Amino acid sequence: MYEFKDYYQNTVQLSFEHQPFSDSPKHVWVICRYGDKWLLTEHEDRGFEFPGGKVEPMECAEEAALREVKEETGAAVRHLKYVGQYKVLGREKVIVKNIYFADIEKLEKQADYFETKGPVLFSELPENLPRNKKFSFIMKDSVLPISLKKLKEDGVFQS
Repeated sequence: MYEFKDYYQNTVQLSFEHQPFSDSPKHVWVICRYGDKWLLTEHEDRGFEFPGGKVEPMECAEEAALREVKEETGAAVRHLKYVGQYKVLGREKVIVKNIYFADIEKLEKQADYFETKGPVLFSELPENLPRNKKFSFIMKDSVLPISLKKLKEDGVFQS
C-alpha cells in the first residue's frame, strides 16, 4: 500500500489489491487509452482529467466507470480493467474510489458531455502535472504516476 498527500494535503491511501477499502465504492476514475493516445475530458471548472465520477444508486462501480467514460467523452470501451482503489481521508469526509484502465474502441460525437467540454486526446501527458494549471487537481497527486507504473509493469500498455 502507498500513502501520500494529495493536492489539498489530504492523506491518500492507494492499493492495487482487490477493493481493500470498500466493496462498494461511491466513486470511480478511469485512465483511458485510445490507440496510442490518452483520452481525457475537459471539466468545466477543474480542467483536463481522466473521466470519472459517482456511482449511482442501483449501479456497480464497473457500470459507473463505463457510463462516466461514455457521458464525459462519447467513448465506447472495448475492455475495462480494474487497477486498484484509493481512499482520500478528507477533512470533512472519506472518499473511496476504484481506479480502472479502459481500452477505448471508438469515439462518437455527442450533443452533451454533461459537466465536461468533451474528449481531449494527448499523445503524452505533461511531465510536471502538479504545476500545470490546465490540469485538474485529480491529476496532480501520486495516484496517476503510481498507477501508470503498475499498468506498464503489468504490460497493459506501452508508452
